[in-house]
Parts: sequence; C-alpha cells; structure tokens
Amino acid sequence: MNPKLKEVAQVFFKLGCFAFGGPAAHIAMMEDEIIEKRKWMTRDYFLDLIGTTNLIPGPNSTEMTMHCGYERAGKPGLFVAGISFIFPATIITALLAFLYVKYGQLPKVEPFIYGIKPAVLAIIASAILKLGKKAIKSFELVVLGLLVLSASLLGVNEIIALLAAGILGMLYFYLKSKSNSSLNSVSPFLFFFGISTITAKVSTFKLFMIFLKVGAILYGSGYVLFAYLDAELVTRGLLTRAELIDAIAIGQFTPGPVLSTSTFIGYQLSGFTGALAATTGIFLPSFLFVLILNPFIPRMRNSKILRYFLDSVNVAAVAVMVAVLIAMTRETLVEWQSITIALIAVFLTFKTKISTIWIIVMGAIIGFLLMILTT
Repeated sequence: MNPKLKEVAQVFFKLGCFAFGGPAAHIAMMEDEIIEKRKWMTRDYFLDLIGTTNLIPGPNSTEMTMHCGYERAGKPGLFVAGISFIFPATIITALLAFLYVKYGQLPKVEPFIYGIKPAVLAIIASAILKLGKKAIKSFELVVLGLLVLSASLLGVNEIIALLAAGILGMLYFYLKSKSNSSLNSVSPFLFFFGISTITAKVSTFKLFMIFLKVGAILYGSGYVLFAYLDAELVTRGLLTRAELIDAIAIGQFTPGPVLSTSTFIGYQLSGFTGALAATTGIFLPSFLFVLILNPFIPRMRNSKILRYFLDSVNVAAVAVMVAVLIAMTRETLVEWQSITIALIAVFLTFKTKISTIWIIVMGAIIGFLLMILTT
C-alpha cells in the first residue's frame, strides 16, 4: 500500500474512533493532527478548505477529511480518508442497531458522553484561536467576523451568513482595491438530484435512493437531518417518530459524523444490506462534491475577486465556530462537574502538548467517575 495512503487511513481511522462533539470539534481535532503534528498543508489553505466546505451540502467535517486526504495522497486519498473516518461510526452504529432491534433499547452511555462534551469545548477554543489568527488579516475582516457572529447568535442560518459575508467582503475589497487587472473566472457548477418520492415498500435500492437524496441536499446540523428524515420516512409510514428519535440519538453520541444515523435506520428497515445501502447513499454525494470542488480551490486563490470572497468566507467560518462554542458552552457548563472537566481540559489543551484524542478519553473517564460518585 502507498505509504501516504496508509498514513491517511491511519490518521482518519483514529479520528473516526474518537471524534465526538460535532463538526466544530472534529475540525479542531483535524487541525491538531494535520496542521500541528503532520504539517500536511498550511493553516491558510486549511482555512480555505473549511470555508468552501461550509458552502456545499453534506457533513462538513467528513468532507474536510476528504479534502485533507486529497491534499495528502490525491484522489485515492480522498476516498481512503472519507471511508476511514466514516467506518468506525458505521460499525458501532450497526452494532447498536442490532442490539436495538434484538432487545428494544439502547445501552447506557450517557455517563461517558457527559464528560466528553465539556472536554471538547477546550479543543474547539484552541482551534478557533489558531485559525482566527490566520483568518483575521485586516480590521474590516474583524468587523465582518463580528457581524457574522452576531447574526449566528441571533439564529440566522449559517449558510446564508457565510454566503452574505463572502459576497459583501468580496465587493468591499474589490472596490477598495480599485484594481484594473483582469479577473480570472471560475465557472460555477450546480448539482441537482431529481429523485422522486418513494412511497412503496422499502427495498435496498429504495433505501439507497432515499438517503442519496438526503445526502445531496442536506445542510446544517442533526436537527436539520431529523427534519429531512421525518419527511422522507415518518410521514410515509416507514418509521415511527420514536424510532427516528432513537436513531438520531445514536448518531449524536457515537463518534464520527451524525449521518451514521443512516446506518441505524437502514438496519432497522432492511437488515445489513439496508444499513449498507443507506450509509452509501447518504455519504456518496459528499465524495462527489469534494472530488469536483477540490481542484477549483487553488484557482480561486489565483483569482483576485474570488480571493476576496475566500478571505471573507474564512473569517465568517471562524465566527460560526465561535457561535457554536458559545451555544455549546451554555448547554454544557450547567453543573460543577462539567465546569471542572472543562477547566481541566483547558489546562491540558493550552498548557501541555497532550493529544486532543487523549483529552477526549480523559473527559469520558472523569465524566463517568463523577456521575457514578454523585448519583
């Protein structure tokens, strides 16, 4: 096996086993593994990847693994990175689906998740500081970032905020530059799926098509995924809402992308082949989007006006991460136990060189012990 491909597989499989906390936490862990430790690319280019990934459908952190794999080992690296990151979550989720179908309940993992949540706050904060230093290149970008942060905290959709920031910044800096140089252009592309609604009895192919459709148009968090799957499955009588809620919960507390929910649902509806079909369907569009988009990113940097757009989107992406951190902090730090774990994680993150993965493990163990001792 190609040494670079082997390295890509090892890095993203390891991340896939420990990537708790949602996309912001996943990207923070990638920044530590890929930029700090291995220096596969510059932090500036990593920021470009984050900014552009936020503008396309699909799970952002999973698509970031694909971009990073592409940069390290070409097109094969894209597929190896994505599959390696997804694989642990799908295996764990499939096992949980089997237990759920057989015994009708989920295992008790809340004590471990309790400690992981405050631990990832420190990891996200560290990544924000590092990426923010690169993203903030002028006073105007600071103002733009604050506007996006305010909009995000007020509930404005993150895609709208990112696009608006990119366009506003691009126009402002272009007019400010008063450049007479010719501008390179990159032809935009649109990717539409016209998959008809399926109401008949579920088969493997139909499951694949349902989840392919969802994967091709999905933006946003697990709550958005819930809305899509509710419309596609619950309203058509393929799944009960209680079963869907359990499936979303599985995706939330297993490592890796929340879209591993698809594995759980696929198994419920059609066994092992259904799990495979649903998982393949929901992730396939992301592989295609990244495969098409990645070669355009360096060209965008070579275009003056698109460079302004990227700089503005990058600072907006960091602002969105700050908004996510604020929201997570409000939800998580509500008891002395979670505050204690967060403070320990802050010390380890900023004052030591301990890997983010070990900080996650530490949070899980301390969370488990504190919940056992205080209940």
